[in-house]
Amino acid sequence: MRALRAAPALAGAAILVACVVSFAAPPAGDPAAGEQVYARCLACHSPDRNRTGPKHCGLFGRVSGTAPGYDGYSEAMRDAAITWNAKTLDRFLAAPLSAVPGTSMGFAGVPDEEERADLIAYLATLVPGSEACPAEGD
Repeated sequence: MRALRAAPALAGAAILVACVVSFAAPPAGDPAAGEQVYARCLACHSPDRNRTGPKHCGLFGRVSGTAPGYDGYSEAMRDAAITWNAKTLDRFLAAPLSAVPGTSMGFAGVPDEEERADLIAYLATLVPGSEACPAEGD
């Protein structure tokens, strides 16, 4: 009888482990190397200014389509309601056009996993008040 009661708990634990393994965060990257990868983004993006694309300062934790002062988002990006974090950025940066069909970002993506991890590590450093993202008025 005890074994019958333990079976659902064991099955639940196995499912939890499978979910954690399959949705693990991307590997930690090198922000200095990521800054070099970010050079590819500079044609459209900037850490501290909106350009053709939105600024990346404060990207982590922001919802897609909501960069302050940027109004060039596609309807697809506004409607995606993605909260940017390491996992969502990893998926998006691997293949933007597949991750958000209809996005106006015409970039093919960063297929190399290590380069993506480095880029994401760099993007995580772009917080308001940092050297790359001076506070408004600085």
